[in-house]
Amino acid sequence: VQVRSVAIETLGCKLNQADSLELAQEFRAAGFNLVDAGLKCDVYVINTCTITHVADRKGRQAVRAARRRHPESTIVVTGCYVERDKTSIEALSEVDIVLGNTHKPDIVSEVLKQFDDTAILNNDYDDYEMPDISNRSRAMLKIQEGCDQLCSYCIVPKVRGREKSVPASTLVNSVNRLVHDGYMEIVLTGTQLGSYGFDLNSTSLASMITDILNKTSVARLRVSSLQPQELTEELLELWKDKRLCPHFHIPLQSGSDSVLSRMRRRYDSFQFMKSIDDVKKNVVGASVTTDLIVGFPGESNQDHQETKRICEAVGFADLHVFRFSSRPGTIAFHMDDDVREPVKADRSNELIEIGRQSFSKFRQNLDGNVANVLWESAAKDGLNSDRYFGLTENYIRVSSDKYRCKTPIEEVTLVFNANDPYGPMQCFG
Repeated sequence: VQVRSVAIETLGCKLNQADSLELAQEFRAAGFNLVDAGLKCDVYVINTCTITHVADRKGRQAVRAARRRHPESTIVVTGCYVERDKTSIEALSEVDIVLGNTHKPDIVSEVLKQFDDTAILNNDYDDYEMPDISNRSRAMLKIQEGCDQLCSYCIVPKVRGREKSVPASTLVNSVNRLVHDGYMEIVLTGTQLGSYGFDLNSTSLASMITDILNKTSVARLRVSSLQPQELTEELLELWKDKRLCPHFHIPLQSGSDSVLSRMRRRYDSFQFMKSIDDVKKNVVGASVTTDLIVGFPGESNQDHQETKRICEAVGFADLHVFRFSSRPGTIAFHMDDDVREPVKADRSNELIEIGRQSFSKFRQNLDGNVANVLWESAAKDGLNSDRYFGLTENYIRVSSDKYRCKTPIEEVTLVFNANDPYGPMQCFG
């Protein structure tokens, strides 16, 4: 019997990565071998993103590149771009199968039809299991998806649907399986993590995390993203358990209250700054990263200056800066996109530079500190096969350089490299 092969290319967020891991498990259960995207395969799956028009372009480019590299493969396109604009993807001659997020559970059965096979898949959350894919140190675990927040600029509620949580008992079982398979760190991910449990009885994000900490032996547990208003005292208390990674991704989007109001965010600049203070007060050594949108409709120079002021005051470990991209299907699509592109570019560059300086300063302050590094991958340059890259608990990238890695997680002393202030930190044992 011929064993078929599948490669999966993932674009976009951590939730897409979690979805791809689930999809990989389903393919394996159907008898497929998983192969690297660069290798010959029978099936090539592209899991797309549509958060901006740039993401859409990358999705189309990925489809065309996949067909060039894999002329004989069955090309499958899924994900948020398909959910938003299926017609555009179906119009691409390179594509064989197009299925959006709501039909992701049908991908394997649709692929098997290409080979005159059938598949029986159970897609209930009660039977939800994460893939047993080895040779990775970190696994993304989807705890919920969907969003009821309806921020004015965001297409995600349209492409991910209403909020739905995975039962806590199912998540505990998934973590135990991943730990058994050798994963050292689990990243809890979703569309709107703070809403976890709203659709379940007597369950909250805090109680679910407590269950995982109490009922599993996972070495490190990371929470991917939280809104300022969700960082309650009850939740932050959990970080007394050192297995919870002291890294918080808290989206700011804008430092201007008027812009935040038009974005329909559920906090203002004061609440955001309070959440930062609460994190730093309750979690020793915490790093905070954030997202920013520049050039939102109506953003004045004063609004931009308020964003800069907050970024400089907080000292983020990293900034992710996006220029506003008007998306059909959102409230902001009907607003006057009145900030000119050159102005967006200038404001973006200013914030990126603040981020670079903040990024460097944060890591410089870690020079000489002891940290636990989870080694993830070997150098790919072929020059030093003994060199590994890894992450600290607070999400700092580290290179082993000449240090010889002995165990998956090691206690090392961090060294700031002034000659490469934006590259990985170095270390010694």
